[in-house]
Amino acid sequence: MIKRLERNNKQRGQTFVEYIIIVALLAVSAIAAFSFFGKTVRNQVSALATEVGGTEATTQITAAKAAAIAATANANQDYNLGNFDEGANKGAKAGGGSK
Repeated sequence: MIKRLERNNKQRGQTFVEYIIIVALLAVSAIAAFSFFGKTVRNQVSALATEVGGTEATTQITAAKAAAIAATANANQDYNLGNFDEGANKGAKAGGGSK
C-alpha cells in the first residue's frame, strides 16, 4: 500500500514538472515572438487608441507598417543559438529608426 502511494506521488510530481517545462517553453516562445514583432504590436495598439480617442492615427499606422516590414525581414533571417541575440536586438529596433 505504501509503495503504491509513493508511486502515485512520483507520477504526480512528474506530471507537474512536465507542465512547468511546457509553460516555460511557451513563455520563452512568447518572449522571442514579442522581441521580433513587439514594436509592430505597440504601434498598432497606439493607432487603435488614437483612433478611439477621436484623432487620426495616420502616423501610428505608418509606423506600424514600417515596423511590420522590418520585423518580417528580420524574422526571415536564419538565426541559431549562436546569434539569436543579434536577431532579437534587430527585432527590438525594427521600425525605430536606429539599427
